[in-house]
Amino acid sequence: MPDVMTIDMTAGTVAHGGAMHSLASAEGFAAVSRAWLRAGWDAKYVYSFTWLGRPIIQLPEDMVRLQEVIFRLKPDVILETGIAHGGSLVFSASLCKLMGKGRVIGVDIEIRPHNRQAIESHFLADLITLVEGGSTDSSTVDRVKSLIAPGETVLVLLDSNHTQAHVLAELEAYAGLVTPGSYIVAMDGVLELVPGAPRTTPESAWDNPASAARAFAAAHPEFEIAEPEFAFNEGAVRGWVTYWPSAFLRRKS
Repeated sequence: MPDVMTIDMTAGTVAHGGAMHSLASAEGFAAVSRAWLRAGWDAKYVYSFTWLGRPIIQLPEDMVRLQEVIFRLKPDVILETGIAHGGSLVFSASLCKLMGKGRVIGVDIEIRPHNRQAIESHFLADLITLVEGGSTDSSTVDRVKSLIAPGETVLVLLDSNHTQAHVLAELEAYAGLVTPGSYIVAMDGVLELVPGAPRTTPESAWDNPASAARAFAAAHPEFEIAEPEFAFNEGAVRGWVTYWPSAFLRRKS
């Protein structure tokens, strides 16, 4: 059955799934946001942003919400797998600079020379350490662990290969670094929300970071999938508009 949505801008309503909702309602906003996420994916909307000069390739809302988490946790170390152009690393480093606490470790199987040069010449480079190697290779994991001192608080962001198997392997490799109350975040589970979209496969509905996070949580009771609560909210919206569904794995103990 086709997934059809009808938006009436004059009446301020949206019809979807056999129900009619006000655009001002949490349900109406969620329905329209789902369509917006699909349109943004197809149009490659996230490929149009930079942070302090570096392409970031992330949904801006996700980054603002992540900022709330980082500010609340104030981690000593933010570890990210998947560097690309370095925008996410610079984003995290800028928050560390503003807070006066923390540093960033970035891991990628290949750091292209022009990206390395841009990151290492950035004015926040002193807060960023680059590690080149497969994120699940034992030598890479050992190198990362050697960069983190005992007792440091750690937040981990996974944004490299987005297959279920690879993300599960990363979760197993790095979850032990996460300190109680902090998170390991399996990013870009949006793949399960955009079936049939460009840059997906029929397997994307299950072969994605969100399914990996749920499987990991089921096998590791010390973690729970727990989307951080809004730090401030005077509106009707109750859930994130996000490319990262089921992403935030919080360490309970």
